[in-house]
Amino acid sequence: MNKITNLFEIKYPIIQGGMIWNSGYKLASAVSNAGGLGLIGAGSMYPDVLKEHIQKCQKATNKPFGVNVPMLYPDLDQIMQIIIEEGVKIVFTSAGNPKTWTQHLKDNGIKVVHVVSSSKFALKAEASGVDAVVAEGFEAGGHNGREETTTLTLIPMVKEKITIPLIAAGGIASGKTMLAAMILGADGVQMGTRFVASTESSAHDNFKNTVVNALEGDTQLTLKELAPVRMVKNKFFNDLQELYSKNPSKEDLESLLGKRRAKRGMFEGDLIEGELEIGQISGLIHDVLPVKTIVDNVMNEFHQTLKEIKQFQF
Repeated sequence: MNKITNLFEIKYPIIQGGMIWNSGYKLASAVSNAGGLGLIGAGSMYPDVLKEHIQKCQKATNKPFGVNVPMLYPDLDQIMQIIIEEGVKIVFTSAGNPKTWTQHLKDNGIKVVHVVSSSKFALKAEASGVDAVVAEGFEAGGHNGREETTTLTLIPMVKEKITIPLIAAGGIASGKTMLAAMILGADGVQMGTRFVASTESSAHDNFKNTVVNALEGDTQLTLKELAPVRMVKNKFFNDLQELYSKNPSKEDLESLLGKRRAKRGMFEGDLIEGELEIGQISGLIHDVLPVKTIVDNVMNEFHQTLKEIKQFQF
């Protein structure tokens, strides 16, 4: 049996990334109902909003789902308490030290997965007692690793170091890319960008259309001095590049970034001044589809490609 489907008790080893401003209960429950593992993105939710989404997700699906918690956000104690009180059984943590919360969550019967961008951090996550790790390559949208290691090289490097289940992320949006990641050593995959361009995503239609219309090279990693993030090249991005040409301080960058940039872009649809976080694979996504169609398409292509691989025998 597959390690990821066994760990989470799901049909397919497909995880939906818990992306801020995109991953409400509608998306999470739809992915879980389609056979994957849906994640509510707690990073863009106040504690009371998260509680509401968890409760609505529990009503919308009887399948396993989880919550993604970026540990750099405030109200962390409250968020973790709500997760425990509401009976959530799976938590994905990121952007912080996995030792901080892993044992406490596991003591409360919760399976814990940590997102990493290097073998070094994968080993630290394993040592902290997590049940699995997500190794996310440079191609991924949103907050990213400083190492700039691509998924193609990151997955086998992490696989070589750890013994716990491995989930690949970054540049995965189809059956072919899923199969490629698993051949490299992943036990399952996490997809973010593909699920942003879904009917059930809470992203603004303006942002979904931007993803669908994105071309190769339309995204870039920036803001390494604060927290590296891959975003669409729009006016806000260009303003950042102009500021970089003046050798800005960290404070200068923080001042330009301000607050609520991501919400303005992804949730409210401001394509000019908003922060539009999305992955490189957006250049291969050409439609907004229902989640079930996305999952079915991925799995059909996965199995078809598996059959076709025989042509490469020499």
